[in-house]
Parts: sequence; structure tokens; C-alpha cells
Amino acid sequence: MTIKITPNDKGNPPGKLADAELHFAEGPLDGLKLIGFGIWERRSGSGRNVTFPARQYNVNGERRSFALLRPVVDVTAQNKLREMILEAFQEYEAQAAIAS
Repeated sequence: MTIKITPNDKGNPPGKLADAELHFAEGPLDGLKLIGFGIWERRSGSGRNVTFPARQYNVNGERRSFALLRPVVDVTAQNKLREMILEAFQEYEAQAAIAS
């Protein structure tokens, strides 16, 4: 699996740093990609967060979201992927700094 980073050059929405995609290179998902990951600056300004693909819907006029990638049993299962995406973004930033 490869993580592809696309920077948010527009600055809109505020706080969104980049989008991330997972590109699969072997197994049953070979040749496919999973999109919809967002890398955000935390509102407190300390650190970054990754949002996972979700579908939005309305209930009684209230906007909600349904996570599309969820743990089967272990609620901490997403943490490893979140860390991998943040590491890929740090590498992207380092390469961009060298290039400029």
C-alpha cells in the first residue's frame, strides 16, 4: 500500500492541510485506491488529525456523518493507519521543503 498526499493549496476549508489516498499494490485490492482521508491542523493548534472517509446524511434537519472505514472489533485499529498517513504527510512536507 502506498499513501498519496495532495496538498490543500487553496486554504479552503481553513485548517485543512491535505487529502490522502491509499493506493493498493497487491492482494485482492491490487490496482484500487481508497480516497476521502483528510489531514487537518488541530483547532487548538497543537498537532494534526486525520479524518476518515465518511458519508453525510440528514436526520430531522441535522447533518450527521457515517464512517465508511470502521473497526471490526478493536476500536484502536484505526490508530495505526492514522499514524501512517501522518508520517506520509511529514515526509511529503520534508521533500517539499527540500525542493523549494
